[in-house]
Amino acid sequence: QVRLVESGGGLVQAGESLRLSCAASGSIFMLDVMRWYRQAPGKQRDLVAAITRGGTITYQDSVKGRFTISRDNAKNTVYLQMSSLKPEDTAVYFCNADRINAYSNTVNYWGQGTQVTVSS
Repeated sequence: QVRLVESGGGLVQAGESLRLSCAASGSIFMLDVMRWYRQAPGKQRDLVAAITRGGTITYQDSVKGRFTISRDNAKNTVYLQMSSLKPEDTAVYFCNADRINAYSNTVNYWGQGTQVTVSS
């Protein structure tokens, strides 16, 4: 019912910045927590950052001070501003969101991911 589409990935050099966007569309009653995950080749998919509808934010330790997650509830969009990028940040970045439906059930959705590559 909900489609999540990531955009903004690409190839950058170490130290540069990139902003990822994830727009939700479809049958939306309410989006609660929205998250960014990332998965490098041969690695587990790890939570990078999360933000509640009310704006409470959690970051993975490795990105604190460099990444900023934000959201625009009117646009059903979550952003990840990435600064001081390092080669270790290279991964496919996935958007994830919880939808609260009309029956007060929580359904989790994933985007297809966007590639971020940081060269040294």
